Amino acid sequence: MLVAADYQAVEDLTDGRRLAADDLERAVAGSGSPLAPLPAGTLDDLDVVEIESAQPPARSVVVDLWTAEGRGDLTLELRVQDRPLGGPAVEVVDLRVL
Repeated sequence: MLVAADYQAVEDLTDGRRLAADDLERAVAGSGSPLAPLPAGTLDDLDVVEIESAQPPARSVVVDLWTAEGRGDLTLELRVQDRPLGGPAVEVVDLRVL
């Protein structure tokens, strides 16, 4: 969704928690390079940390984002929380320049 610049879809997925579509768009535009799909195998190397105090269980996930030139300056931080019904609840905690 971010690579496709569909910031509204990201906001909808996260129920608008923390970062709105406009915030995401500004952060990506501020990086100076359009995002590219993650290379194969990148998902196997994500920084995933269990949030011990969270109920229901949740994880912090940090994703280095990429451009056509390679690893970019942006890092996406997510909170992914289990839900009893349906898929996980996803929250964009931050989208920041390294």
